[in-house]
Amino acid sequence: VQLQAFGGGLVQAGGSLRLSCAASGRTFSSYVMGWFRQAPGKEREFVGAIIGSGRTTNYADSVKGRFSISRDNTKNTVYLQMNSLKPEDTAVYYCAAADLIGSSRDGYKYWGQGTLVTVSS
Repeated sequence: VQLQAFGGGLVQAGGSLRLSCAASGRTFSSYVMGWFRQAPGKEREFVGAIIGSGRTTNYADSVKGRFSISRDNTKNTVYLQMNSLKPEDTAVYYCAAADLIGSSRDGYKYWGQGTLVTVSS
């Protein structure tokens, strides 16, 4: 599976942004899709994930209630809708694919190249 994330950019605090991650391959719907982020000088951290059917999601506490993940299996695409953005959300955001839902980076075997989100105060 090849993944490509896009949609990053510069946004003011309180604003919204939607990231997309397009996947190649015919087995997209069988994968859990996750979003991670890495801020400068920090470790890559879990943001959220969605199972193949789209019925179940989970999120990091830091983004709960502000971010939401959805997917369109007919388009092989997963989305990360980010609302009420804060400067601390500034990071490179990565999408990734796994067999099982989870928050550990080790569980994700395919990664996209990342897209930069900058939130100005």
